[in-house]
Amino acid sequence: MRAAELDPDLAAAIDKIESLGPPAWSDLSVEAARDLEDDLFSGPPEPPVADVRDLAFDGPHGEVPVRVYRPESAVDDSAESRALVHCHGGGWTLGTLDSVDGICRELATRADAVVVSVDYRLAPEHPFPVAVDEAAAAVAWVAETADSLGVDSDRIGVSGTSAGGALAVAASLRAREFGDLPEPAGQFLLYPIAGYDFETDSYRENADGPLLTRADMKWFYERYLRSPVDAANPYAVPLRAPDLGDLPPATVVTAGFDPLRDDGVALAERFESDGTPVEHRHYPAMAHGFCSLADRVDVAEAALSAVAADVRERL
Repeated sequence: MRAAELDPDLAAAIDKIESLGPPAWSDLSVEAARDLEDDLFSGPPEPPVADVRDLAFDGPHGEVPVRVYRPESAVDDSAESRALVHCHGGGWTLGTLDSVDGICRELATRADAVVVSVDYRLAPEHPFPVAVDEAAAAVAWVAETADSLGVDSDRIGVSGTSAGGALAVAASLRAREFGDLPEPAGQFLLYPIAGYDFETDSYRENADGPLLTRADMKWFYERYLRSPVDAANPYAVPLRAPDLGDLPPATVVTAGFDPLRDDGVALAERFESDGTPVEHRHYPAMAHGFCSLADRVDVAEAALSAVAADVRERL
C-alpha cells in the first residue's frame, strides 16, 4: 500500500514547505496553529472561476458562512448545475474559507460543478457534534435554495478533505438515518479521517509525517471530542458505524505515506462489503493533503482530475 519512496515532485514540494520551518500542529496553541495553517495554505485565487460569492445561512448554532464558486458553465442562472457541498480539513480545529479556496476552485473547474464551501464552527470552542450539525445543515440549505443557486436539487453531492471527509460521511449517515435532509447523490472523500485507532500500520509507518503526524491526529481528536465516549459515535468516527450500506456512491482517495491511509482503506472496504458503491483511488507514493499540491505534483493533478471525473459521472 506504500511505495518505497515518496514521489519526487511531492518530496520537492514538501522540502519547500519544511524549509520554512513550520512546527508541528501539536506543538502549537490552537490560535497559533490556525494562523500557521492560514499562512501556509491561503494563496492567490487560482484557477479562475466565473463567479465567487460569500453568503451565509441560518444554521442550528447560528449563522454559517459559505463561499459559492460557479464555473463558466454555470454563469447562466437559469441553468441547473451539479453542486458539491465541500467541508475543509484541519482536524475540525483549523481551516478557513481562504485556506481551502484553491481546491474548491479546482473542483468547480474540473468537475463543472457549483461548489459550496462551508465555514463550519471549529473545535475546541465548538466541539462535536457542532461541525456535523452545520455540515448537514449546509446540504439542506443548498437543496432548499437550489433554484436561486442555479443548481439541480437532485444532483447535490458532498465532498471533504481529511476531517471534512468525516463530516461528509456524517451528513450522508444522517440523511439515511433520520431523513431530515436530502440524501446526497454522491460522496467524494479525500484522505478522510475515519477511525480512532492510532496503532494501525499506516499510523506506525507515518507517525512522523510528512505533513501530518500521529501526534497531530491525537491533538485534533482531543480538541474535537467532548470526551472519549464520543469516539464510539459514528458521526464522529465513521468506522464505528454498524452499517455503512445504502449510502450515496462514494469515491475514497488514500495516500501511501499518510497516517490515515489504513482508515481510508478500511472505509472503502466497509462501503463495498456493506453495499455502498465505491471507487477507491489509492496513490502509494503520495502523502496526506497531496491534492492541494496539484499545481506542483503531476500525480496530484491526475488524482484531482480523476475525482472530478467521478463527480461528473455521479452527479
